[in-house]
Parts: sequence; structure tokens; C-alpha cells
Amino acid sequence: MNFTISKRARTIPLALIIIGLVMAAFGFMGDHTDHKQYTWAAFYANALFFFFISLGALFFYALNHITETGWTILLKRVFEGISTYLPWGVLPILLVLVAGSIGLNHIWPWMDARTVDISDPLHYDAHINKLTPYLNKPFFWIRVILIMAVFVLFARWFRAQSLRMDGETGEALMRSHWKTYMRSVVFILLFAFLSSVMAWDWIMSIDVHWKSALFGWYVFGGIWASGMITAVILVLYLKGKGYLPQVNGSHIQDMGKWMFAVSFLWSYLYFEQYLLTWYTNIPEESAYFFTRNNQHPWLVWGMFFINFALPMVLLMSRDSKRSARYLIGVGIIIFIGHWLDTVQMIMPGALGPHFIRIGILEVGFFVAFLGIFIRTVLAALAKAPLTVVAHPFLEESVHHHI
Repeated sequence: MNFTISKRARTIPLALIIIGLVMAAFGFMGDHTDHKQYTWAAFYANALFFFFISLGALFFYALNHITETGWTILLKRVFEGISTYLPWGVLPILLVLVAGSIGLNHIWPWMDARTVDISDPLHYDAHINKLTPYLNKPFFWIRVILIMAVFVLFARWFRAQSLRMDGETGEALMRSHWKTYMRSVVFILLFAFLSSVMAWDWIMSIDVHWKSALFGWYVFGGIWASGMITAVILVLYLKGKGYLPQVNGSHIQDMGKWMFAVSFLWSYLYFEQYLLTWYTNIPEESAYFFTRNNQHPWLVWGMFFINFALPMVLLMSRDSKRSARYLIGVGIIIFIGHWLDTVQMIMPGALGPHFIRIGILEVGFFVAFLGIFIRTVLAALAKAPLTVVAHPFLEESVHHHI
């Protein structure tokens, strides 16, 4: 069955984009010490958040091929649809990175050449100077291009390969399946390394005087969780519209289990990073949490409560993982919780004491990006059958019951 975008489904994303941009415009005119820096930081936080969602879906897609998981085959096109946002998601991130490199924003302090100029004692930073073998613009841009190219090319290849398999049978189908399997292995190996490099370069280097050995894993937890939550909400939305008829309560329950489990993974990584930092009490490691806990306690602990306590309490039972309304409601709340997590990773470091609270600017960009994301994903879902036509494990997925 093919997905058809209704008039309402076309209108709502466009309305969200317009409303979001209007909100952001009003937010830009608000009472900020540095309007330009605040706008760039809010834009970047939202650009990252939706890029991470798409990347999380792509990771889970490849993981299922490596483990040869059968029950997810009926849901393949949903994960493919979410991952089609990746080529578009890199563009706003590139815009912010380029702007930082040429001095249009100061999100990354180390990009300012004055910080490594010893003849400029007013701006010189000895710590940043020590990091120049790694944090220098040429090497940084090599990593940026490599990371974006790998993620985008794999997303496009997986999608194209999946569509090709719809017309194959017999040995040709098995050869394509094993080709996808091997490419998935390569992708997961590259993802394991590049996702951490991405977290160090794009986020941790904002707080350039801070370091954490666990930060890459912590960001990965958020990437996976936000991708899974989005996939659950999208599957239930399509199911509610009469699509995906072969997806049953067992598929929904398994997706609920993943949402539950990955929320705990993120919580564990966040708390482990926090606990080790608190225990060692090394200034260059504790400054990150000290700033956020003292200046933005409601944001930090509210975000942690939403992303940890709510899944633990609300998704524990079997029935809760099979209820569409329940999963959508909880999923939306946790979705917002991970958006708050992305905001608290970016805004305090980029703005310092000038970041007081989340305002209309951040929310406006969130609404606009949400509209773009929905429009992109729905358009991708409408271009191919919602379930794969041919796959070695298709029958196993159709008859999945637990």
C-alpha cells in the first residue's frame, strides 16, 4: 500500500514552517545582549536536534541488518523515510559551521585566530593553543566533510538498495541482502568512530575548556533515543491512518520496548558522566556541569526527569507498550525532553551568562525545523510502497507475534 499525502498533511508542515519563522523573528527582536549570537546558537541547536533524529533512525536501520532482525522488515520504509532528511539536515549545520569559521558567529571560541596569537595577550588562551594540533580549521573541515559525506552517502545507498530489492527474487534477492548486510557492518564501524568525533567537534569544543571521555557515548544515546521515539510516533500515526495493516500489536510492543530501553541507555550514560565528573572533581571536567547546575537547574534536571523518570514509570508495563495513544503521548513528551537536552548542550556554552532561559526564539526555530522535517519525511514515504515488496525475512515480519 502506498502512502498518499492528504491536503491536511501538506498544509500542516507548511503552516509550522511559517509560524516557526514568525516566532523566531519576534524572538530575534527580544531583549538579548547579543541578538546575532543568540540567533545563531538557537538555530544551530535545532538544526542538530533534527539531524540527530535522522541519524538515529539510520543507525537503527543498519543495526537491524547486522543482527538480521526479522520483525522490523515491515517498518523498514519508515526508518528509510526518516533518514532521507539527512542530506537536507546537513545544510543548516554547514551554514552555522561556515559562519563560525569566517567570524559571523562565535559559538566555537577556538575558531577565533586571536586565541592562539601570543602577541595578543587580551585574547590569547594558552589552553586553546595547546589544542591547535587537533582544533584547527583545515583539519576540522576535513573531519566535517568526512562525517557528513559518510552519513549522507550511506543513507542514500541504503534507500536505493532497498528500492532495488523490491524487484528482485531468488538468488538475486539474497545477493542484495548480503550486500546490504556487509555495507551495514561498514557503516556501524564508521558510525562508532565518527559519531564520537562529531560530538567532540560540533558540541564539546563549544565548551573548549571542558572535556569528557564519555561525551561521545552520551550524545550517541540521545541520537538513538530521539530516532527511536520519532519512528514509534510515525508508525503509530501511519497505523492510525489505515496504513501498515500488517503491523500488529507485537511490532508496536517491540518498538515500545526499544523506546523504553534506549531511554535507559541515555539515562545511564548521562548519569555515569555526571557521577564520574562529580567524584573526580577536576576543575576542567566539572566546569560544564557546575555552570549548568547553578545557572539552569530547572532546564537540566527537568530534562533529566523527563528523559529518565517518565519512561521508567510510564512504559514499564506490557499494556502501555501496546497502546497507541499512550505511546504517542509519552513519546511526544520524551521527544521534547531530548530537544531540551540538545538545547542545554549548546546554548549555555555558546552564550555563557547571556543565556537566561529558553524563549520564543528557540521554540520558533524548533517549530520551523519540525515543519521542514515532517514535510521531508512524508514526501519520502509517498515515493515508494510503505512496506517492502521483497525481502528474505518479510514473511517472518508479517507473522511476528510475542
